Amino acid sequence: MNRPIIGITMGDAAGVGPEIIMKSLHDADVYASCRPFVIGDSKILERAGRIVQTELQIRNIQSVSEAQFQQGTVDCLDLDLLPNNLPLGQISAEAGHASFSFLKKAIELANAGEIDAICTAPLNKEALHKGGHLYPGHTEILADLTGTKDFSMMLSSPKLKVIHVTTHVGIIDAVKMINPDRVYKVIRMAHDTLQKAGYATPKIAVCGINPHAGENGLFGYGEEAEKIVPGVKIAQDEGIEVVGPLPADTLFFRATRGDFDIVVAMYHDQGHGPIKVLGLEAGVNITVGLPIIRTSVDHGTAFDIAGKGIADEQSMKEAIRQAVELAPKREE
Repeated sequence: MNRPIIGITMGDAAGVGPEIIMKSLHDADVYASCRPFVIGDSKILERAGRIVQTELQIRNIQSVSEAQFQQGTVDCLDLDLLPNNLPLGQISAEAGHASFSFLKKAIELANAGEIDAICTAPLNKEALHKGGHLYPGHTEILADLTGTKDFSMMLSSPKLKVIHVTTHVGIIDAVKMINPDRVYKVIRMAHDTLQKAGYATPKIAVCGINPHAGENGLFGYGEEAEKIVPGVKIAQDEGIEVVGPLPADTLFFRATRGDFDIVVAMYHDQGHGPIKVLGLEAGVNITVGLPIIRTSVDHGTAFDIAGKGIADEQSMKEAIRQAVELAPKREE
């Protein structure tokens, strides 16, 4: 068998991350497809196991080589950064720092070739900042710690894939940041990523910025012609099958219908909204352009339901599945 080794980071331990990890690793199908282990804190996982009422046993390890990858037992590379009584559902500097440390360790393991992909449970940005790590989110940490300059967030669901030109910035700043070079690079990343995933000739559509994609200057100040069209033209000249800019209000419908394989969104909410309307449980966040494979759930820490055992694990299971799909295979 060639099951890849997947490092699952626990995220913010005060949220639902530990619970959805334990629920996901209860599924024998996960172990049939990969060799998973958790990078986090054993005692927090044990508490999560009690919350979700699973009989899974936690096995404390200090290196990947100690992992046994046996269904029924969860291997946890324990960084021991959290107190036993960490409050659930509350912003905590300790949990924020720990979530950063879990990810940093995973990146080190991936860079060393000890794991084949990273799958991340959600972190809380306010807690991350309180813990001393001033990043907008997972994507930017991964880019910084891997020295990656050109990267993008891709959201994937069964009916729709979206990649972003800008992400965690305000709308005014996002419009300022959009330029032909960035648009071209994101189109190129979308094309290359889908080709690696088995799409021979990916069909790509690019959103406009303004209503009706500007309607030939009627809306906005010519942003589409200035910022988007030249980037699309470069990609077309390279033989990439891409069209746009197109009106976002109809483009996402057309993509879910099957007209396009992926949509290039200009800013965060333009791309996130349609994916989340289709269902939080099915969405997966993939960081494109990194030297390592990273997938994530497409939802937050859900502090309001942390500790209740009701968090849905489907997005985590789908994130693991896509990490397996994208990861290089190795002999066991």
